[in-house]
Amino acid sequence: MEKLTTLKEKALNLFSKYSMIIILVVLLIGFQITTDGILMRPLNITNLVLQNSHIFVLSAGMLLVVLLGHVDLSVGSVMAFVGAIAGFLMINYKVDPIIAIPVCLLVGAIIGAWQGFWVAYVEIPAFIVTLSGLLMFRGLTQVVLGGQSLAPFPTSFNFFANGYLPDIAGGDHMHYLSMIIGIVLSLALVFTQFRTREKRKKNGFIVESQTAFLVKSLFMVIVFVGGTYIFATYKGYPIILIILAVMVAGYGFLTNKTVAGRQIYATGGNKKAAELSGIKTKKITFWVFVNMGVMAALAGLIMAARLNAATPQAGTSMELDAMAAVYFGGASTSGGIGTIMGAIIGGLVMGVLNNGMSIMGVGVDWQQAIKGLILLLAVVLDIYNKKKRK
Repeated sequence: MEKLTTLKEKALNLFSKYSMIIILVVLLIGFQITTDGILMRPLNITNLVLQNSHIFVLSAGMLLVVLLGHVDLSVGSVMAFVGAIAGFLMINYKVDPIIAIPVCLLVGAIIGAWQGFWVAYVEIPAFIVTLSGLLMFRGLTQVVLGGQSLAPFPTSFNFFANGYLPDIAGGDHMHYLSMIIGIVLSLALVFTQFRTREKRKKNGFIVESQTAFLVKSLFMVIVFVGGTYIFATYKGYPIILIILAVMVAGYGFLTNKTVAGRQIYATGGNKKAAELSGIKTKKITFWVFVNMGVMAALAGLIMAARLNAATPQAGTSMELDAMAAVYFGGASTSGGIGTIMGAIIGGLVMGVLNNGMSIMGVGVDWQQAIKGLILLLAVVLDIYNKKKRK
């Protein structure tokens, strides 16, 4: 009986630690079976990344907002507004994308600064400020577009959301450059994990056993190289995937290796204690919302390039998908807990759900209902983990 109890505790600990990965794997296997193998085809996996890239971008920005214990309900409307500005510049006035893209990102930063000012310095709840933004920027989108769509965008603008990495190696049935990059990056990731483990061990921290580390490393290599192989058998890495990888690396460095990242976690964990320790919490909050504005603008540009049009309905309900991804990825509703990899895995869960249900012919109404249940499940897991830690 005692042995069974110990096994049960270990299983619960394992699920608590890797719940999002386990659920993602179960979804992949389940949809692979129910869609008769369509889900894991190279073309569909590539489309899954392309179609959900804006959610990954939003999730990265939303993570920092949620770490502070706030939410941003305006990101979908900001996406639509920035897409409208992009269409206005590039389609109506033939502005070069090299100039238009930075201008659009600057617009996103100004929007983030506007909302961050009211939240950080006037101390109006983020829910109210961003709800106001949701209404205001959706209305301004209609004003800019006049209620009609603008299309098409220049080909050079579409490339960054729909293009692929060129194959210098010149493979016919295999994108060799992508395979080489995938293998090198997977080995580099394992080496980085090994160095981190050795450093923690040297400093006297408790580390996982060597067997557990080897199993985890082997799993990472298989997943990384296997995923690369799927992309390589189609057209190779999409350009947007490279952009996402750089973005994830940047956010990972920010949250784990910088003073600013530690201050964000401290502010979200206990704002009063953070202020007493000398952290400028208002400044931190302000810049987090500026960052969210830029990420919403980038997501809006990606969606506009993907659709090859600026539409008044763009970004509808995207704030819900972004928040669901972040919460499902392990972020706490009360702030101070969450990781960039968790947010990306949460985004993958939402993407797989959208893609799998669409292939199965599930209606949009049922898709919304199921995603609502997923969001509730994410909060339940958060509460369970909190009680377990206590």
